[in-house]
Order: sequence, then structure tokens, then C-alpha cells
Amino acid sequence: MQSNESSMASTIEKDRNHVWHHLGQHSVLTKQDPLVMVKGEGSRVWDAKGNRYLDASSGGVWCVNVGYGRAEIADAIRDQVMELNFFASTAGTAPGAEFAEKLLQKMPGMSRVYYASSGSEANEKAFKIVRQIAHQKYGGKKHKILYRERDYHGTTIAALSATGQEERRKHYGPFAPGFVEFPHCCEYRSQFGDVDNYGILAAQELEKVILREGPETVGAVVFEPITAGGGVITPPEGYWPAVMEICKRHNVLIHIDEVVCGMGRTGKWFGYQHYGIKPDIVTLAKGIASSYAPISCTVTTEEIFDEFIADSSDRDAYFRDVSTYAGCTVGPAAALANLEILERENLVKNSAEMGDYLFAELTTLKAKHEIIGDVRGKGLILGIELVSDRQTKAPVAEQVAIKVAGLCMQKGLIIGRTNRSFAKFNNTLCLCPVLTITKEEADFIVATLDEAFSEL
Repeated sequence: MQSNESSMASTIEKDRNHVWHHLGQHSVLTKQDPLVMVKGEGSRVWDAKGNRYLDASSGGVWCVNVGYGRAEIADAIRDQVMELNFFASTAGTAPGAEFAEKLLQKMPGMSRVYYASSGSEANEKAFKIVRQIAHQKYGGKKHKILYRERDYHGTTIAALSATGQEERRKHYGPFAPGFVEFPHCCEYRSQFGDVDNYGILAAQELEKVILREGPETVGAVVFEPITAGGGVITPPEGYWPAVMEICKRHNVLIHIDEVVCGMGRTGKWFGYQHYGIKPDIVTLAKGIASSYAPISCTVTTEEIFDEFIADSSDRDAYFRDVSTYAGCTVGPAAALANLEILERENLVKNSAEMGDYLFAELTTLKAKHEIIGDVRGKGLILGIELVSDRQTKAPVAEQVAIKVAGLCMQKGLIIGRTNRSFAKFNNTLCLCPVLTITKEEADFIVATLDEAFSEL
């Protein structure tokens, strides 16, 4: 029998020779041992060489909310597969119906759930809903979708068309028409200098774009409630009330992308619930099932659903969309078990409390290390923006952020960072640990960062 060590070496070799990894340069990856993860438990993961890490990235892409090794989710998946693994989503399934009801209990004002299998796909559904409403109700004219600079909405061509990160979009155009960018709301990078009413001014930039394009042509605006991979940007005071008033005045739908922020990540069930937002469409993925199974949801109000109710003689009025794996039952089965864990263990509350604790500790680090220009976040989504000069706020080169992340990994801590997203603002370290995080684990994160900054 092959030893475990030689088996792992073989796995690494097979990976290097045959797997096309995400977000990596081939000339580098094929000349070194790839990172291959083999085990996860709680907040820890192990690689094929036996190294153990505290994962402060929730799986690398902000998604393993309840942590690794949850037997009850695995059991729910197995049981459901043996009962019924799949049926096309033109019909219903028991876990799909059950999870939709339980999810909507957490989302007052929302009433319908449309299933798919990824965040990009959920956003595609939302864009198609807006476009079909434009054709059915406005003669096709009110079809434009506005998106915010620095927000990210997915990796497909349409989702990239609505993504405000220039390096992620590079080389993939031409993009889908009818998507229009408006300015960011990062107060640390204020477009207006040092002002008292930044949130209002940032919201007014949205209205300027609506007026420039023509309100009669704008169907919806898509936002992350807290910009995640674009630098962990929390909305400034006054921003959301002004945005909602602007959208109402111009009859523009509000689409909130909760793919990262949803399911307790921010210290509430959903990020938009911090700000009194009343969305028309909400998109979810990642933490819905803590990535134990692929699932995404496009959630709408009853008013949006009613736009697709018509006399049977109108053969085109229904939402003409389908996703094969929306009918896979393991997604909602895993999501139900995930939701039960979040409730039973009070993980949304823990996210809020541990997020406050980490934020305070990171603020203390800022006072110690001049390289930290700003600390931002809410709940367990936190960002540390690195600068070469606090006075000018000049961002560090991306290689500096890469070095900090590398030093942390050498010390047994995995963190995230803005990764080839912008021309010059790839300078934010990102923390999004699992929602089960303890004070001791939070202290380890802070101590490791402290050491890494000290070694630069």
C-alpha cells in the first residue's frame, strides 16, 4: 500500500501536471509545488505537505461561513441524494420549498426565491429579470443597469460587464451593452476632498449618471451592500437614504448583491439590513450552504414576481430562463442544515461580537504600524488598506500586500487581499474568518499580522 507521504506527493504532481488553477500565472505554477488542501476542521485547514493554517479567508473566497467538517451538513446531503438527487426546476422539490420559506423568514419584504448554482449566475438571472421587465413594460427602453466602481458581481461576461474593477475586466471585452458605471463611495478615497457630507455627495454621483443616461432608460442599479473584494468598503453616513430616495424618484429598481455579505457575515443576516435598504432584488450564494454544495438564489419582492404574471394568451410573459443544476436537491438540503447551525449556535451574533473585537484590535495595530492607512469593515468582513505614506495616502505596490499575505501564511495564517483588481489599489488585506471564530483565534490573527508588519 502506498504511504500517505508518497500519496500526497503523487497528488501534488498530478495537480501540477493536469489542473488549470484560478488566478495564477502558468509559468510560475508549473515550476513549483502547487498548494493542495486536503483537510478542514473548524477554522483550520491542512495542506498536502501537512502544514496547518488558521483560515481567515473562509475558503479563500469568503464562503465557508460555518466552518469545516460539519457532519450534519454532510449527513443532510447524503440523505437527500438517496431520497431524490435531482429533478428539473420546472417542478418543485421538498428541500427547495422548505429552504425558500425559511430563507424568506429572514428577509422581510422579499417573497420569491429563484434557484441557480453560483453567484455569477444569480446576478445573471437578476439582469435578465430587469431586461425582460423593460421589454414587457417599457418597450425595451428602460433596460440599462448601473453598477458601482469597485464593486464585483461575477466572472461571466454579463457579470463582468457590471463589475467596477478594471483589471478583472481586462482582455475580456467587448462587454454586454447597457451596463453603465457610477463612482464609488469609499470615503477614505474621497473624490471631493475632506468634506462633512461625503455620503450625500457620493449618492448624488449616482443621480448624475441616471440623469446623463436618461431616467427613462435606466431599469436598475446593482450594489454590494459592503464592497467586498474591491477593498472592503462600508457605505458612508447618509449614503443609503439618499440612494433609496434617488432610485424611487427615477423609478429605478434596487438590486443588492449579497453573495459575500449574506448569511451572517456582517453581523446581521444580510448586509443590507444594517442600512434600512428596501431592495427589489437580492442575490445570494457562497454562505447559503457554506459551500458544502453549490447553490445560489435570486430573491425578489412579490411586485417583481407579479411582473411576470399575464394572461395565458401572452406566450412570452413568463420568465424564460432555466438552469440545469437549480434542480439539484443537495443545494437546498445543505442550505437547510447550514441555516440550522447558524441559528442554533448564534453565529450571526458571534459574527457581530467578534467582528467588533477584531476591528478594535486592528485599530490598535494601525496605531503601531505606519503602513496601515485605514481599517474598515462590519462583522467578520474586515479590510486593512496599506499605504506608503499616511499623509498622501499613496497606496503600497501590490507586491507589498503579496509579501504580507505570504509572511502570514508562513506563520500559519491564511488571509485574503485585493488581487489583480485595480490599476493601483491592490493594496487592501482582507479578513473574513469563519463565523465560529473564537477570541483566541482572533488574537492569533492579530498577533500574526503584527509580526508580519514588523518583518517588512
